[in-house]
Amino acid sequence: MEKLIRGLIDFRKNKLPGLAPLFKQLAERGQKPDVLFFACADSRVVPNLMVSTDPGDLFVVRSVGNLVAPATASGISVGDVSEASAIEFSLAKLKIRHIVVCGHSRCGAIEAILNGRENYSALPNLKAWLAHGEAAFARLVRSPFIKDDLSAVDRLSQANVLQQLEHIASYANVRTLVDEGAITLHGWWFDVATGDVHVYDRERGGYILLDETEAERVLAGQSAFQHS
Repeated sequence: MEKLIRGLIDFRKNKLPGLAPLFKQLAERGQKPDVLFFACADSRVVPNLMVSTDPGDLFVVRSVGNLVAPATASGISVGDVSEASAIEFSLAKLKIRHIVVCGHSRCGAIEAILNGRENYSALPNLKAWLAHGEAAFARLVRSPFIKDDLSAVDRLSQANVLQQLEHIASYANVRTLVDEGAITLHGWWFDVATGDVHVYDRERGGYILLDETEAERVLAGQSAFQHS
């Protein structure tokens, strides 16, 4: 807590003066992000730091395991409606153009899913929430491109990114906009040890290091995720 408080004082004293015009503009004109970014709640994953964005650039949703509960046939989330409401709001009100799901290495939530949820009987909410990641096992079987030299947790984590994109695509408004070419889905995976981000490239069937060359493919729409 001390680090947070001293950090706020440092921000107010040393950084806020330079950002004051931006905050004034955001207050007057509102936010206009073009990306809805789903990330894990893990404290080692910091989306704005990772992608060097300013306030107002990203609409971020963080959850344990970067999980998103899928929709029923009537369009209602089968789990917590928080993630579903963020999807609806960002599409209808913010008119975002991209949705990113970013998983990461050494994810504790994925490790818990891998080891079974029976040990979480004393944590009923967490146990129920982790169930939304169990479909990643089947996704991993269908994803031979995920490298065998990764740890079991990291392999499942990469499969989970793709599974959560499928969950997002289960919402009718998302499917419609994707099919119309109005929005694009992206799968990212952050390596905590190296700081590198790998993006899912559907044409090459795998996760590719996001360097300058791959960045151009992403911007050209060549690495987008296609829902089934």
